[in-house]
Amino acid sequence: MVRNMTEGNPIRLIVTFMIPLLIGNIFQQFYNIADIIIVGRTIGVHALASVGASAPLFMALLGLTIGLASGFSVVTGQRFGAGDEAGVRRSAAMAAMLSVIITIILTILSSLCLPFLLAIMNISDELYNDSYHYISIIAYGIIAMMMYNLLSCICRALGDSRTPLYFLILSSILNVFLALLFITQFGWGVAGSAIALVIAQGVSAVLCFAYMAKRFPMLHFKRSDWHFDASFAWQHLRLGLPMAAQFTIISLGILAIQSVCNTFGPETIAGFVSATRIEQLALQPMISFGIAMAVYAAQNYGAGKYDRIRKGVRQCSLVSFVFCAFAVAGMFFYSHELISVFTTDYDELLMEQATLYLSLSVPFYFFLGQIFVYRNALQGMGISSVPLISSILELVLRAVSAFILAGMWGFLGICYASPICWIAACLFTSGCYFYVQHTMKKAGR
Repeated sequence: MVRNMTEGNPIRLIVTFMIPLLIGNIFQQFYNIADIIIVGRTIGVHALASVGASAPLFMALLGLTIGLASGFSVVTGQRFGAGDEAGVRRSAAMAAMLSVIITIILTILSSLCLPFLLAIMNISDELYNDSYHYISIIAYGIIAMMMYNLLSCICRALGDSRTPLYFLILSSILNVFLALLFITQFGWGVAGSAIALVIAQGVSAVLCFAYMAKRFPMLHFKRSDWHFDASFAWQHLRLGLPMAAQFTIISLGILAIQSVCNTFGPETIAGFVSATRIEQLALQPMISFGIAMAVYAAQNYGAGKYDRIRKGVRQCSLVSFVFCAFAVAGMFFYSHELISVFTTDYDELLMEQATLYLSLSVPFYFFLGQIFVYRNALQGMGISSVPLISSILELVLRAVSAFILAGMWGFLGICYASPICWIAACLFTSGCYFYVQHTMKKAGR
């Protein structure tokens, strides 16, 4: 079912669209979190640290696929908002062709560069083998990740956030079942967890494709839709590449922090990994609002309804504050219980470090929530330069803060790195958004 977001109450449309998207994002995060929980509880703290130490590379690959798919689907959403069904088909076909080409390149590059990347992340000898096997399997299976994210983003561009959710829930359950089977019964260790993840994402991609082929008449392709047009390809790349770079840059910032953290012991690494995975779940409402805002802005920008974009951003910004307040409350009151999920062995240092990170970072979620609203509104309007610069700003501040402050204060310094970059990126992104809107109003738009 497609949904036109150019008519009706903005916040009601955005929230209605966002709820299944939020559930889907939580289940997508559940892939990596389930791996960490299963590994930590069935193999031990060292295995948990091994998977966690390489997790930023997994997030970088995931971010690349999400960024490319999200950027490509902005063009699809704009064509849908303009009522151009032929343009929707051509955009979806072009996105598929570009995705296959880029995925092949990514697979080759990631497999060749993996030893170097693990080396610069300061992964110790005792963790290296498990980390290498885990992330190399993820890299070889990146095609499954890319295809699911592309298909789900095309569905969302057409206003349907429910269809990808159903298949993602099913594949998440499959991931847990296969991971337990491969680890506890087959004895494949950390590698079994990665294999389960790739298979599960592949299943969700196949199911999503089959459903779309049957239920979306608008996407019944013609032979002419698959004609490769260089200028049309560039329309997609000029949005997809900056968004992919944006996600990658953010992941590189996390990688920088993780590489500093990897110089500490396995318990501190495991504590940091546990805390950041909890944080990723807490941030899903903000991320979901951002994706919904991108779709909403793209459709209304394509329809020329610029006042609706401004109204939607104002309302979404206020609701994001409410979600942030709930996330902050949850982190403060239930952090110990949440951290305990990741391991059966109570480790005082692990618990202490994880709790410290959460207590220092959660008060700054309010800034992060606004970043997602303003950044994705600009993305939906086709303005990719500002979000890209904002991401670079995050990377520089996060990396510099982590290295300098960790040298001064140890793990405490690492905890302050993310809040510093969130504040700076929020001020920059929101300022640019209001400048763009001021310019559009002066131009009578």
